[in-house]
Amino acid sequence: MRLKLWALLMLFSAPVFSGRATFAQYNPLPNPIAEMEVAGPAQAAVRAQPNDYIAFSQNPLLGGVPSGKRSATPISLSLEDAVARALKQNLGGLLANDSMTDARGQKWQALSELLPNLVTNTVLGVRQIDSRAQFGLKTPGIPRIIGPFGYFDSRGSLRENALDWESIERERSSTEQLKSAVYGYKNARELVVTVIVSNYLLVIADQSEVESALSERDTAKALSQQASDQKTAGLAAAVDVLRSQVELQAREQQLIVAQNNLEKRKLILARTIGLPLGQEFGITTQVGYQPLSVPPVEDAIESAYKTRPDFQSQLNQVRSAELEKRASSAERLPSLELAADYGITGVNPASTHGTVDATASLRVPIFQGGRVHGDVLRADASLARSKQLLEDLRVQIDQEVRDAYLDLQSAAQEVSVENNAVTLATKTLQQSRDRFSSGVTDNIEVIQAQDALATANDAYIASLYSYNLAKISLARAMGVAEARFSDYLKGE
Repeated sequence: MRLKLWALLMLFSAPVFSGRATFAQYNPLPNPIAEMEVAGPAQAAVRAQPNDYIAFSQNPLLGGVPSGKRSATPISLSLEDAVARALKQNLGGLLANDSMTDARGQKWQALSELLPNLVTNTVLGVRQIDSRAQFGLKTPGIPRIIGPFGYFDSRGSLRENALDWESIERERSSTEQLKSAVYGYKNARELVVTVIVSNYLLVIADQSEVESALSERDTAKALSQQASDQKTAGLAAAVDVLRSQVELQAREQQLIVAQNNLEKRKLILARTIGLPLGQEFGITTQVGYQPLSVPPVEDAIESAYKTRPDFQSQLNQVRSAELEKRASSAERLPSLELAADYGITGVNPASTHGTVDATASLRVPIFQGGRVHGDVLRADASLARSKQLLEDLRVQIDQEVRDAYLDLQSAAQEVSVENNAVTLATKTLQQSRDRFSSGVTDNIEVIQAQDALATANDAYIASLYSYNLAKISLARAMGVAEARFSDYLKGE
């Protein structure tokens, strides 16, 4: 049975970070691998194109910043601990937080255009001038070279845009951008939780594969010994012993592969949660089959529109684009600037007198060469793009919730079927061993029964992983992954 790790990949096609940049300018989460399939959790066989690994390794949600010191003894890591670490050290979350800080800085920059600007300037110097070069005339009674003489000037200057609708609208737009960035950060946390839980579930599945492979190896070893004893007693042929030894070697090889894949999966998890380099750990949370009761799908979709932070972030992007368009149109309006300065001046600090200057400047745009028209056109395009992205996201959320419902229902049925298959395969193997012990049949039947049991075990582990993955995918689709991932896995 082949499992698509779409819970990791479906998340990477939508922007996580929000800031001043538009969607066309900044889309930090590329879709790294269109099809990444795993043939059983323990037999990880990633089929990728030549350049897919580069994109995969550069995806921020799959990276992390290590923290802490490495411990010589392996640490115990629960699912809750892994999520808590990732929310602090996962690269995707950290970059989203940086984007939020950047948006906050841009808001202050826009606000500064509306607030008074007060500066002081003090100058103390010596000057000498050439009057003929300075004035272009030879003035009787005035020497050509004047100075050197000292001068001193100290004053404070105040400037304020008393009325500037363009700056007002841009400040409002930056406020919406900041709100969008805050929701973008929340969305990044949702994605981080989903990725970490998915990886943790894969570690659980791989560990189950190791345990299953170990059990199958032990069973094969017992069958090999049984065949050898049967041959010694004259109840079995030499070929039965050879077949049992071949089966034992195959199970040994599968165990080695399963153990190797488990260790590699743990390395991926360690990186995404920011464990110290080389830190060994063991997982402590086991997630079994727990039925999950869900509301009607239409109710879930309506709830998702209210709770999904990426949807709220895009709503703020639309509002910001609307305000940017108003700001572009406001470039045609007059603006009023007030300025004043007061200071003291003289030949030295001990000999000064006060000076003052105050102005009110009215700027009236008449012709700007089509620049405003160009700004409005670009703002229109940005607004249309934001609305289109919003509507596409609305459809995407609807699809994700419905997909999660279908996967949840299908995976629950698969778990039931595969569990029954394991029970039947276990009984078949036991009966085949009894028949071989009684000399009724050779061990071909036993080996076939063991292979059937191994296949059933792999299928059950895969179906259980799919079911729990469908749960966390539903939590993500409804925008409650961070708050309720543990409840969903417990079936609450």
